[in-house]
Amino acid sequence: MLDFTSDTADDGLSSRTAEPARDNDRVLLDAYSNAVIDVTERVGPAVVRVETGPKVRSARERGGLGSGIVISPDGLVLTNSHVVGSSKEIRLRDIEGFITDAHVLGVDPDTDLALLRADGARDLRYASLGNSKSLRRGQLVVAIGNPLGFESTVTAGVVSALGRSIRSMSGRTIEDVIQTDAALNPGNSGGPLVSSAAEVIGINTAIINGAQGICFAVASNTAQFVLSEIIRHGYVRRAYIGVAGQTAPIPRRHAVVAGVDNKMGALLAQIEPDSPAAKAGLLPGDVVIKLDGVEINGVDDLIRALDRDRIGRTLAMDVLRIGRLRGIEIHPVERKPIARQ
Repeated sequence: MLDFTSDTADDGLSSRTAEPARDNDRVLLDAYSNAVIDVTERVGPAVVRVETGPKVRSARERGGLGSGIVISPDGLVLTNSHVVGSSKEIRLRDIEGFITDAHVLGVDPDTDLALLRADGARDLRYASLGNSKSLRRGQLVVAIGNPLGFESTVTAGVVSALGRSIRSMSGRTIEDVIQTDAALNPGNSGGPLVSSAAEVIGINTAIINGAQGICFAVASNTAQFVLSEIIRHGYVRRAYIGVAGQTAPIPRRHAVVAGVDNKMGALLAQIEPDSPAAKAGLLPGDVVIKLDGVEINGVDDLIRALDRDRIGRTLAMDVLRIGRLRGIEIHPVERKPIARQ
C-alpha cells in the first residue's frame, strides 16, 4: 500500500511557508510605494511647468516647454538654460493650474542651469536642495516633471552612477553629473531629481538618444554654486585667457626630453589678440601641460582649472614648445558673461 501521509504534510508546510513570503513581499512593496508617494506629496507641489514664447503663438513663433523646481517661497525657480533659451516671455504653471509670468535672473550654459523669479508670487510651496555628495549608487531617486506636456508625472529609479561628465551646449563639460535610470522624456528637463528624504539632489538635464533609460541630472551641489553666483553677480564668474585649442597626445620622445609624465595636453590652436595669453607670449602650437600646479591632460582640464579663484592672479604655466619645456607666467582676467539674445 502506498502511503501519501508525508507528501500531504509537505504540501501543507510549503503552503504555510509561502504565505509569509508573500506577506513579506507585500510589506516591502508597500514600503517602496510609500517612499515614492511621500516624496511626491512633499516635493510635487513645488514643481512647475515652464512655458516659453508668446501666449498667442503663430506659425513663425513657437514656444518651448520644460519643468522647474521652486527653491524659495519668494519665487526662485531652478531649471535648465536650454529650456528658457533666449525667450523673453516665460510663464510658470503650478500643480493647481495657477499661471504667473517669470523673468530670468541669470543663465549658465556651461552647466545648463538657469535661475528664474516668479513675478508677483509669494509664499510658494518650495523644496530644499540636498547634498549630492552624500549620494550612493543604488539609492532610490524620484524624478518629477512635465514630460510631453503631462502635468506632474512621477518616475522612480536608482542612482546608476556618480561623477559622470557630459558635454554642455556651450561645449564645456559638466562635471559631477548623476546618472539614473528614472525614466525621463522631453519636458522633464529642468525638473528635480529627488532623494527618499524629499531633498532635491539634482536637476534633470539630458537624455542620450537611442539609449535605454540612461538619464542625467546636474548635481545639487553644482546647482547651489551656480545659484549663489547668479544671485551675487548675475552670472557665474570664471577666468579667461583667450585661447582656442584641442586635446592632443604628447609624443613620447618630447615627454622624455622635457621630463614630464603627461601623455596628453591642451594644444593651442588660436590665440586672441590682446588677450592674457597673447600678453604672456603663448603661441599657436604650444601644448599646455600644467597650470598653477594643476596637471593639464587636455582642453577640459584647462577649462576646469580656469575657475573664479584664479581670476586676477599671476599663474605659472608649463608648456611644450617644439618639444622643449617652457615656463610662462599668465594673468587670467574675468570672462565676460554670455549675453542672452
